[in-house]
Amino acid sequence: MPSPNSIFTELVSTTFRNHGKVVMDNVSRHNALYRTIAANGKARTEDGGTSITIPLEYAANGTYQRYSGLDLLNVAQSDVISAAEFQWRNIAIHVVASGNELRINNGASKIASLAKARLKNAMNTFANNFSADMYGDGSLSNQIGGLQLLVPDSGAGTVGGIDSATFSFWQSIVQSAAAPLQGGGGITPSGVAGIMESLMLPLYIRTTRNGDQVDLIVSSDDYFTFYETGLSSQKQYMDSDSAQAGFSALRYKKAKVIFDGVSGMPSSRMYFLNTNYIEVVAHSQANLTVVGDEGDGIRPINQDAAVIPVLWMGNMTISNRSLMGVVRP
Repeated sequence: MPSPNSIFTELVSTTFRNHGKVVMDNVSRHNALYRTIAANGKARTEDGGTSITIPLEYAANGTYQRYSGLDLLNVAQSDVISAAEFQWRNIAIHVVASGNELRINNGASKIASLAKARLKNAMNTFANNFSADMYGDGSLSNQIGGLQLLVPDSGAGTVGGIDSATFSFWQSIVQSAAAPLQGGGGITPSGVAGIMESLMLPLYIRTTRNGDQVDLIVSSDDYFTFYETGLSSQKQYMDSDSAQAGFSALRYKKAKVIFDGVSGMPSSRMYFLNTNYIEVVAHSQANLTVVGDEGDGIRPINQDAAVIPVLWMGNMTISNRSLMGVVRP
C-alpha cells in the first residue's frame, strides 16, 4: 500500500498540474482585473530569457509625404520601434502536511479530504496576494509591478526600463479632481448626477486614438458608488460574463466599469485601461508549477512533514502608457 505521504503528494501534484482549470480559475473569481485580462487573451507564458521584453511603438513614421509628378520621395529610415524590459519576479507557495496529520488521516478518503483542505487554503492565499500585487506599485521586495506602477498618480516614473521624464510618449494620463484636465476649478467627486462623468469624459477622450480606446475601467468602491448613484435611471448594467463571475459591472461608453474590492486597490481611484496593451506574463516552467520528485515529494531533513512547493515566475507588463489613465483626487 502506498504511504499516506505518497497519496497526499500525488493528489496535490495532480490537481496543481491541472492548474489552468483549477488554480487560475480561482484567481479569476477573486480578481476582476485578472479575469478581464485573461479573457482578452493577455495572460500568456514565455519559455525563457533574462527578462520579459515587450516591443512597443514610440514614434510615428516620418516618411509620410504628399507628392506629385517627379518629386523626390523621402526614403529615410524611421526609428519607430523600441522595447520595454520587465524583470522576472518569483512567487512560491507551499502545501504542507505534518507526518502526524498524515498518519491520523490515514486512508484514501481521509487523505483526500486533507489534501483538498490544504489545496483550497493555498489557492485562496495565492489568489488574494496576487490580486493585491496586481494593484501594487512594485515597491515590495520581488513584487510584480501593478497598476500603481504602470499607471501611477503622477503619470510619470521609470517603467520597463524607460524613463518617462526623458521620453514623454511613455507617460500615462492623469485626471486630477483638484486640477482637472479640462481646466477650471476643482471638482469634488460625489454621487451627484454628472459629477463623476465630468471627470471621466476628458480622460476617456485623451486615452482614445481613433478606434483604439479604453475598454476597462477598474474603480475603487467609493468612486464606483459615486458613478452608479450619479447614473440614476440611465444605468447600463453588467454583461452576462461579469454577472456569472459575481462582479459588479456597469458600462461607460464602450468600456466595462468594474468594482474590484480586493486588498491593494487604492481608494478614490479609477484606472482607465486599454487591455490590448497590458499582459500578465508567466514562465512556462513556473506557472503555478509543482516542483519536486514523484512519490513522497520533498521531505525536510529536519521535520516530519510532506512539503510541496508551487512556483510562479513572471510579471505584469505594459506596452503603451499613453492610452492609459487614472482618475484621482
